[in-house]
Amino acid sequence: MRAADYPELWTGRMGALVLLLVLSAFVFLYLQLSKRRSLFIRKLAGIDAVNEAIGRATEMGRPVAFVPGIGGLDSLDTMCGLAILGEITKRCVELNTRLIVLNRNLVVQAASAGIVRDAYKAGGKEERYSEDIVRYLAGDQFAFAAGALGSYKRDKPAANFLFGAFWAESLELAEVGQDVGAIQVAGSSSMAQVPFFVAACDYCLIGEEFYAAAAYIGHDPVLTGSIVGQDWGKITAIALLVIGIVSAYALGTNPWLTKLLQF
Repeated sequence: MRAADYPELWTGRMGALVLLLVLSAFVFLYLQLSKRRSLFIRKLAGIDAVNEAIGRATEMGRPVAFVPGIGGLDSLDTMCGLAILGEITKRCVELNTRLIVLNRNLVVQAASAGIVRDAYKAGGKEERYSEDIVRYLAGDQFAFAAGALGSYKRDKPAANFLFGAFWAESLELAEVGQDVGAIQVAGSSSMAQVPFFVAACDYCLIGEEFYAAAAYIGHDPVLTGSIVGQDWGKITAIALLVIGIVSAYALGTNPWLTKLLQF
């Protein structure tokens, strides 16, 4: 394919390439900066609610429940959920608060058990760790949901955290969690499930807020640098689009910048 034969297609590809390079440059830059110093991420209400919910569970003498979704380790939502699980476990260890982690995926079960065990060991309370803390319920979606609902009814957690990849079981988990009187904080990038969390949970992290929360709570420099870099890349892309639109009106039809941004 020659560029001269398809000028509109070529300029469109060039615009996409320019934006991709700009975004990649920002992500790389802030990944390097995040390794050297802390980067600012605006705190969200759902993040503050995490400590509030754990503190309430401690005062009431009731457990904290955590569900890292039903996806596998190939899901970014699951990885972010596990990053948050590590920090929540550390807080529970400090306060001697009972923790329950409910899993559907066997690989996530193993990863969760390792994270929780390491947190207890780091907190100097390895003897308090029990295999009953991290529970594998079932591989089937709704069999897992039924097992989780039974656990909610029996253990009556005062705090319920739903962070990960969720599907049709999301409303069931959130409704029963609300029914047992738990403060619920949920986060997912699935726009199909977020409305259910908004309806039944006290706090909800929507879309990319979930990733920002994982970076903020987990203090992960890679996640933090990636999020800040992407934000600056998006700001730059929006600025270029505005400049292109203004130039189209100010300089007449088809200026070079407008062509470049056609994609």
